[in-house]
Amino acid sequence: MDPYEVLLHRAQAQRDRDAEPRGKMDPYEVLLHPYVTEKTLNLISGTAKQAFKDGNRLEFIVRRSATKGEVKMAFEAMFEAKVEKVNTFIDDVGKHAIVKLKAGFSAEEIGMRIGVF
Repeated sequence: MDPYEVLLHRAQAQRDRDAEPRGKMDPYEVLLHPYVTEKTLNLISGTAKQAFKDGNRLEFIVRRSATKGEVKMAFEAMFEAKVEKVNTFIDDVGKHAIVKLKAGFSAEEIGMRIGVF
């Protein structure tokens, strides 16, 4: 299979999953996998330019039909950490959710548990 066919297959599979009736979703169906790049690693600890105050965030690829509230509930259920805020955006990879944790919870510790580091 060439890469274009793989993308088409994944897109069709995503549309099929999104067409399923909405109800209470399993947290493992909402958060698909962590999205790890050099930029997202800066989200975990923060940047020197902002005096490391802009960190404590993790980024995940989530189900396209998931709402911010569902992402928040799924994250809190899976990792037993409180979420302050969820930002989402959609690009060619899929729907991304940037989860900011409340003070007292560490994104680095959760990242270690899920194998980001």
